[in-house]
Amino acid sequence: MTEKNEHLLEVRDLAVEYHTDEEIVYAVNNISFALKEGTTFGIVGETGAGKTTTALSILRLLPDRTARVTSGSITACGNDILNASEAEMLRIRGKKISMIFQDPMTSLNPIITVGDQILEALSLHNTENLSSKQLAERVDKSLEMVGILPSRKKDYPHQFSGGMKQRVVIAIALACEPELLIADEPTTALDVTIQAQVLAMMNELKERLGTSMILITHDLGVVAQTCDDVCVMYAGEIVEIGTVDNIFNASRHHPYTNGLFGSIPNLKVDTPRLSPIAGLMPDPTNLPKGCKFSPRCPKCMDICKEKPPVYFEDGGHKILCHFCA
Repeated sequence: MTEKNEHLLEVRDLAVEYHTDEEIVYAVNNISFALKEGTTFGIVGETGAGKTTTALSILRLLPDRTARVTSGSITACGNDILNASEAEMLRIRGKKISMIFQDPMTSLNPIITVGDQILEALSLHNTENLSSKQLAERVDKSLEMVGILPSRKKDYPHQFSGGMKQRVVIAIALACEPELLIADEPTTALDVTIQAQVLAMMNELKERLGTSMILITHDLGVVAQTCDDVCVMYAGEIVEIGTVDNIFNASRHHPYTNGLFGSIPNLKVDTPRLSPIAGLMPDPTNLPKGCKFSPRCPKCMDICKEKPPVYFEDGGHKILCHFCA
């Protein structure tokens, strides 16, 4: 383990493209961020912002035939991810870095019992040479950790509700007690009550196991409850990054971040309607020349359409915007 508060993960100038026979999708465009040990880092943005591609890059799970990492570096848990061999990555995935994928309904194998799916993860990383009995005990412990009776380990995924399936997915991800957990919209497919239960459970387990976490979401309310630091992504770029206090309480924000706040219902204020962000995310095969948000920005200036902005920084709070500079 690294010393407390050192960076467990560093992503520097990462760029990822998807190549097809006809075009190139510019999915992630030179992003940089770092995660301290024991903290939670939130990644926020609309669908298509590049959040999941960033997460898959950290685990080197991008599709080989179409994806290209064109620049940058990723250092995680003391490993150079982009230059590691596949054998090294097999030792890292699940043991040092685990991921909770978006949809619990499709993350589990329907023809294998949930107990055997947890056992598979434990067996692949059985560096302690545990016996079959000890591994079975670890399966029971993993299920108990997420609030499922060990007697249900012989059940199949279809015998569980959506919330219970998500608990099983979390049990698999945490079975080997990884240093870093990547949670890709872990509550999107769940109703509000179950969302709250799953998030509370994840936070409790994170504290108990000392696991660091990247939480990918489009819900700023979830970020406020769970994250220490957060970045806002738009069209493959980080347009704003800072502590949760920076993002929620600073006097200035990126116009896109302001738009996200305007889309949140406020029960304390008598406003008849929400304030949605006008327009759509730009075509990732043909991004705007200047600021990527300029076609939708209410504060757009001539320079925004022609020249890419640089970061304005104030005490660790960084905003990629001409208007804020």
